[in-house]
Amino acid sequence: MIRKLRYMAMGAMLAYFFDPQNGRRRRALARQRVPAFFRNASRKVGAAGSSVAAEASAAKQKATHLKEEEKPQPDDVTLAHKVETEIFRDADIPKGRINVNAENGKVVLRGEVEQPELIKDLEQRTKKVQGVQEVENLLHVPEAPAPSK
Repeated sequence: MIRKLRYMAMGAMLAYFFDPQNGRRRRALARQRVPAFFRNASRKVGAAGSSVAAEASAAKQKATHLKEEEKPQPDDVTLAHKVETEIFRDADIPKGRINVNAENGKVVLRGEVEQPELIKDLEQRTKKVQGVQEVENLLHVPEAPAPSK
């Protein structure tokens, strides 16, 4: 059955191209269009391949970027500077009255703050800094005695 269909298709194609009235024109059009068809198909396949390659590369970059890497523990001075940067972002925090010390991931906050709610707020901000393992909060309000170790 399939063999008959193939032969019929080939016969129709031969009749189409070798028709006495329009065969010559059809063959000339085919000579022009067939190479153009294959060039366009080749470009599309190449573009699709480039697109797939670009998407694969982007997926690899995303996967590499998302991979959790253990970041080294920052040294004490760097950690103290990071904490200072985080807690002194707001202009209403008194910079001269708070001392920040760090040692092996433990951060000690010392000093006076005007508002009691700032004590817990500064402690929470300090805990959010990467590399802080423990926070010792020795902050106090001016009327209260300074807490001791």
